[in-house]
Amino acid sequence: MAIAAERIERLHTFATEAVRAGEQDRARTYVRRARRIAERNRLELPRSISRFSCDRCDVALVPGQNARVRLQDGHVVISCSCGSHDRYPYR
Repeated sequence: MAIAAERIERLHTFATEAVRAGEQDRARTYVRRARRIAERNRLELPRSISRFSCDRCDVALVPGQNARVRLQDGHVVISCSCGSHDRYPYR
């Protein structure tokens, strides 16, 4: 299981680097592959990966590149460039 977790972390790193380089399709491939590895090994994606990847278009979210992060009424609102929104509470 540790090998799968390491691979998921590495793929997330590759996905964020691909977004910063402007390669959205390559980033989607990395995120989809990381999700597939997690499913196959019955692992839960780490919070840092699940919150910063879009469920709708499967791209890694990088604030300022393809995502907008706002604070609104006790929630963090993350908006993807595809139009998807995710809301998470904060303390």
